[in-house]
Amino acid sequence: YHYYHNYSDLDSNKKKYVTPIDFGTAYSGYAYTVMSEEQEIDPVLKRWGKELGLDTPKTPTCILFNEEEEFLKFGYEAKAAYVNMRGGEATKHHFFESFKMALYGKTLNRDVTIKAANGKSMKALKIFTEALRYLKEDALTTISAKAGRRFIASDFTWVLTVPAIWDPSAKQFMREAATQVTTISLESTDLVIALEPEAASVWCKKLPAEGFITQNHGGDSLEHSPGTQYIVVDCGGGTIDITVHEVLDGGALKELHKASGNDLGGQTVDKKFKEFLREIFCHGVWDEYESNYPSEVQKMMYDFAVLKQEDEDVQIICPFNLGTIAQRRQEIEKFFETVRGVSWHDGSIKISKQKMKSFFIESLNGITKSLREILDKDFNIQFILLVGGYAESKILRGHINDQFGDQCKVLCPFRAQEAIVKGAVKFGRNPEVVASRKSAFTYGIATCEEFDESRHKAEKKFTADGRELCRDIFMKLVKIGENVGWNETREHILLPVEADQTAVNITFYRTEKKNAKYVDEWGVDDVGSFTVSMPDTRGGTEREIKLEIRFGSTEIAATATDMVSGTEGSIKVDFMTNATSEMQQFSLLLHDSLTD
Repeated sequence: YHYYHNYSDLDSNKKKYVTPIDFGTAYSGYAYTVMSEEQEIDPVLKRWGKELGLDTPKTPTCILFNEEEEFLKFGYEAKAAYVNMRGGEATKHHFFESFKMALYGKTLNRDVTIKAANGKSMKALKIFTEALRYLKEDALTTISAKAGRRFIASDFTWVLTVPAIWDPSAKQFMREAATQVTTISLESTDLVIALEPEAASVWCKKLPAEGFITQNHGGDSLEHSPGTQYIVVDCGGGTIDITVHEVLDGGALKELHKASGNDLGGQTVDKKFKEFLREIFCHGVWDEYESNYPSEVQKMMYDFAVLKQEDEDVQIICPFNLGTIAQRRQEIEKFFETVRGVSWHDGSIKISKQKMKSFFIESLNGITKSLREILDKDFNIQFILLVGGYAESKILRGHINDQFGDQCKVLCPFRAQEAIVKGAVKFGRNPEVVASRKSAFTYGIATCEEFDESRHKAEKKFTADGRELCRDIFMKLVKIGENVGWNETREHILLPVEADQTAVNITFYRTEKKNAKYVDEWGVDDVGSFTVSMPDTRGGTEREIKLEIRFGSTEIAATATDMVSGTEGSIKVDFMTNATSEMQQFSLLLHDSLTD
């Protein structure tokens, strides 16, 4: 049997307090809001860097541990402490930045490790957990001070933003880290995973025309323009994360194209800059400097991050120790004689506008390719929305406008870096604002059906209770590219293989194929499993198991219920478990096939 129905899991007594954590590759921050009975108050962003004379909406995603792997500092404080350490002291500490990229493009488990700046590794789950713990505790302290009363984690709905293009195991990894910090259960709707480009879209669609710093779209806000189709490009430090939305009547959003993008974000530009420094300071000068003064390199890269927002010649001060190492080899001016686009200027490295643009080429070509693939499809795209910290680069905005400005208007909101965290507040309040999504994969489970020699491989045949069955059948639950409603649940009735079976293991698979036949085909991957107990065996093989799967949210939730005893399996599909046994692959019968 197949059942399709809609339901709402929103608590009628919604919490008034929503706090999203925008955990970015380069910078992180949070916002908060208190909802009155009459209206929703605009989100307030925590400001960072006051102790350093700064006032920014995010803090660097950097974390510092001591030699014993004990947490010390996060953000500006971590970076400042590390920058001020002498070489020997720095090598004793575990300093991590851009560690979020360790989750990109990988199927994860709970034991994955990340290498620190000193070359030593720590468990990724501990690094992320301690970073989120810091942000959570800071949020509780800030909000309690503002409100004049003490809050605890369970007073809030916490929204954690993640890239849409991440593997489901990476999204679950973040949920587990956040669960350890907030003590909210894995399944709780008080811990929401929001996809970064979606959160930005939710914010941008409500902005008036004058809310954008680039081309004025000339009309009402996008949410009041049903039928409008637009691309959101979240230009982060690590990833370029792209989604395509259509505005529906009432302002809800429909995803038109599954999430796409790449790992060519703003830090690709930083990497090119560092390679350029190595080219200038040749003969091992840069390598020696980077090895002995890692904290100074951090300061230099931070200065560059500010300069790369401009589209002009730039100057960056040459650190004293770099100059000293270089002078031991030859006069420092000589390093610049054979390298184009750069010159030595009174203690500073002067880089030409054209050379600066060259650092962007790989990243911009990657963004252009991804956008071209979407615009070549049968959509009616009217706008490209650029959001994220990297979108504040004039070179980036100018390039996208040059490439696509004749096809659609290129928009960038004021304070593009804040769009995600502000939109995450609204998403946390109303996740149904994204009415439907495209399934990124074909998902299915392993089942069995009656063996038919004309349709099935002979080696798949086995006997159970006197019946000839075929194992490893891929039972499709949802097809790649299929529209799935945000609150849509799909039900399937399944039966046990053995009459005396007291438990079944349900194993989930995914593939980019539309019509896989067997779960052990090439390109079909095991993405997790869970078990449901069936203690009452009196019904034999006629006992029903009801499987309910929700695909339309940002995560996949599944429940299997033994209809005789009422026992249930787990709620969240565990994408970080990859062990599959033979029993898991043929412990269920596909009831549809047996009754057809």
